[in-house]
Amino acid sequence: MDNQIYIKKCIELAAKGKGFTSPNPLVGCVIVKNDKVIAEGYHHKFGDKHAEIDAFDKLKKKEAQGATLFVNLEPCSFKGKTPACTDRIIKEGISKVVFGSHDPNPKVDGAKILRNAGIEVIENVLPTVCNRLNQFFFKWIATGLPYVTIKIAQTSDHFVAYPDGSPTNITNKKSRTHVHNMRRWYDAVLVGKGTVANDNPALTVRHVAGRQPVRLVLDSHGELISSSNKILTDEYSNKTIWIVGEKTKFKNSKNLKIIRCKTSDNRINLKDLLKKLAKKNISSLFVEGGPQIWQSFLDQGLVDQIQIFTAKKKFKKGVPVLPKSNIKDFQNHSVVRDLVRNFGSDEFEKIYLNLY
Repeated sequence: MDNQIYIKKCIELAAKGKGFTSPNPLVGCVIVKNDKVIAEGYHHKFGDKHAEIDAFDKLKKKEAQGATLFVNLEPCSFKGKTPACTDRIIKEGISKVVFGSHDPNPKVDGAKILRNAGIEVIENVLPTVCNRLNQFFFKWIATGLPYVTIKIAQTSDHFVAYPDGSPTNITNKKSRTHVHNMRRWYDAVLVGKGTVANDNPALTVRHVAGRQPVRLVLDSHGELISSSNKILTDEYSNKTIWIVGEKTKFKNSKNLKIIRCKTSDNRINLKDLLKKLAKKNISSLFVEGGPQIWQSFLDQGLVDQIQIFTAKKKFKKGVPVLPKSNIKDFQNHSVVRDLVRNFGSDEFEKIYLNLY
């Protein structure tokens, strides 16, 4: 029996829950008996049954007895919104459990509990791939902060807008569609007040099917709260949160959701913001702009991943990607740098500054 083949299948199943399970992890499960897959399951959405239970519920009574259960993440061992998966695994008579990565939650001790019940346990099968799948969850549990990705769309001569900051589509449709995919996978999308002023963005998922993220605007003085903002007047306005300074005074006539944060030099303290977002079960943050915001997150060491879309077009002059830094510095100091992939005429790469 090839453990890696079945763990890879678990990863494929788990990925179906992207954008729906947060702040829970992505988990897939395969049950094998006599070298035949007899059931598959995955965690569909937060609060729903876990992957193991989803798989067991497709079997008849005692059908799983003596089978091997494969799962990409160590089975949970405590009762939360749902019962402990270890209890069900033991009850069903599973003889062996194979999992990919350990759950970083200190309350989980699934491997020990299963072994004490006489079940053979094989752990750390394809752990790097399994960890990457759940990097949002791992960061949130390990640090109490959401996983932060900044997304940059640039010209080949490293500009993100014309000199006057006027909006324009830099990248092609394929790249923009991928950005919408990313939005539905992250819990929240963040921009600064400059992006709102220049682009009046919707920040919604439009070109693909999926959930709408929480939309965050950094505006320390609450200067841009206006009925002309799309994100305050569209059908998802209840998912918009304005981030202001803790002492900012303004009349909130729109019953707008607000998070008040500490400030320094009239700027939002980003670490304080991330702590407050994590307490709201926001485990991942997609920072879409603009350059000043990207620079602030990078300067404070709060970025885990950078995604860069590079178009072939050139502006010759304009707004640079970063006001004070060169993106190559971060490429050179990355933990992992994914190979550039072609998105039609655009190029796309990921730079990992931290791994969980």
